[in-house]
Amino acid sequence: MKAVRIHQFGSPEVLTYEDVPDPKPRKDQVLIRVRACAMNHLDLWVRNGLPGVNLPHILGSDIAGEIVEVGEYITDLKAGQRVLLAPMHFCNRCAKCVAGLQNQCRQFTVLGNGVDGGDCELMAVPAVNIIPIPDALDFNQAASVPLVFVTAWHMLTGRAAIRAGQTVLVLGANSGVGIAAIQIAKLFHARVIATAGDDRKMELARQLGADFVINHYQQKIGQEVRKITNSEGVDIVIEHVGLATWDESLRSLKPGGTLVTCGATTGSKVEIELRFLFSRQLSLLGSYMGTMSELHEVLGHVFAGRLKPVIDRTFPLKETRAAHEYMEKSQMFGKIVLNP
Repeated sequence: MKAVRIHQFGSPEVLTYEDVPDPKPRKDQVLIRVRACAMNHLDLWVRNGLPGVNLPHILGSDIAGEIVEVGEYITDLKAGQRVLLAPMHFCNRCAKCVAGLQNQCRQFTVLGNGVDGGDCELMAVPAVNIIPIPDALDFNQAASVPLVFVTAWHMLTGRAAIRAGQTVLVLGANSGVGIAAIQIAKLFHARVIATAGDDRKMELARQLGADFVINHYQQKIGQEVRKITNSEGVDIVIEHVGLATWDESLRSLKPGGTLVTCGATTGSKVEIELRFLFSRQLSLLGSYMGTMSELHEVLGHVFAGRLKPVIDRTFPLKETRAAHEYMEKSQMFGKIVLNP
């Protein structure tokens, strides 16, 4: 089969489109023909070098395709079914896994990070990762959902315990997590303030449901939030940008508010004034992906049309280098999808 692999870490030039052996599924695995694999910033970080990645390595976390073959131990799936993959790897045996807390498993990792991903034509995966998709969802749309929607769902429901009527600040409306978080917050009847970097992205954020949009390059986020909320602040901040927005995110919280973070795109070393933290009784929460139960829950809303994936652009798999260069410019609004 064809695949895109990295044999060393570095710039997009290290991505190599090449022939690799077809995977051989075990009796408890399913062989998938990949039709679409959506990109995430994780692809850039792994390509540049992350601990625990063995080379050569195949990137790609968000995968949709069709079943080619099922192992003899599997009776509830069949060849030809259209499916997406849960974008996670876990042991499925430990106390955390059997309790439904897969994202706390000691072996937990994201597809395309600690294990090979979907930038290829064929994948062999455990049956637990297979989720059939409805006919109304095409492969590109299906691949644009799993990682970012389960991440945003876990942040808002599993960690921040969102309630109707709250005000939520979503950083980076054009990102996958931002697009998902805006829609999920509106699903819970929250008021949403989003940030974006230009007029086009600001307008697209409004179309997704954002009630207010702040230009994070031209305006002070905390100051604008205070204006919008009549100096009250927000209940929840969805933070994944890191260093560049951390201080403004904290300033945007009301007393007793919650900041939940799942990433650090602009840097992970931040500072906090502890007196500010305890005197205002703020909650700072970390969030990592989500559980299988949460994935199935949020997919139910996607399959019903209440939440919608947004696709910016597609590339053939053989043009993965160009796709990485495009993502690094951060001009997209929505997912970039690779098609084998």
